[in-house]
Amino acid sequence: MSRTRIRIIHDSFGHPSSLKKDWGFSAYLDFDGQRILFDTGNNAKTFSENCSALGLDLRDLDYAVISHRHGDHTSGLNHLLKVNPKLTVYTPEETYGVFGSSLFGTFYPRCHSLPRYFQYYDGNPPEVIRHGSPWPDANFVWVKETTEVSPGVFLIPVVSDVPGTREMRETSVGLRTSRGLILVAGCSHPGIEKILEAARPIADRVLCIFGGLHLVLTKEPEIRRVINALRDDWHVDRIAPGHCTGEPAFAAIQEIFGERCLFAGLGESIEL
Repeated sequence: MSRTRIRIIHDSFGHPSSLKKDWGFSAYLDFDGQRILFDTGNNAKTFSENCSALGLDLRDLDYAVISHRHGDHTSGLNHLLKVNPKLTVYTPEETYGVFGSSLFGTFYPRCHSLPRYFQYYDGNPPEVIRHGSPWPDANFVWVKETTEVSPGVFLIPVVSDVPGTREMRETSVGLRTSRGLILVAGCSHPGIEKILEAARPIADRVLCIFGGLHLVLTKEPEIRRVINALRDDWHVDRIAPGHCTGEPAFAAIQEIFGERCLFAGLGESIEL
């Protein structure tokens, strides 16, 4: 049986401790001997100090996954890449995104009648045009489709169609166990149901959803519809809500899921 433990490094709620609370999310996934970092929180200093307080050595990671480009999930990258500069970091594929990207040098229409000084690259474009990033030396691997990146670990990219984040790509992690799928979401900007739909081919059953469900500003009727749908339509066994799920949604999940609502505040270590 696969062993799974998830530790919450960065979040804005939790029991009193020496850890610093801050908006954002980061979690350490220990899955069947694989050590995976998911997101890096809102502040590199806070991320670094919380990792140290939890006894987590980022040099021991097998790889990291960044769910999406927002600063409350990426700001700890500066610390992570200082400690482990060659680490593979899986990110969404976005043209001109903060994680870099590339296009063929011939992607644009040419006009050879222009003087050379009026043509891009003096009329001799490179074979590939690489786009910049705040982390130019990072070993980013861009993910465009659902991919099993290591045994039992799937990256599930979904494109948001929600106003405010339309066209933004967000990647969730699916851990396939003998008891069902453990789904770890950063913010669920595209909607948790859309993410679950994309995860259907991986496993028939959802053992647990971890992380942000992005219901923090959602009206009460829609909150209850989503949570009831997770229980009744998607047959999710347990939920460990965090980050941008929102306090009214925390309360609704506690009510609707009862003991199957797992507390996943800052510093918690949850085994499944």
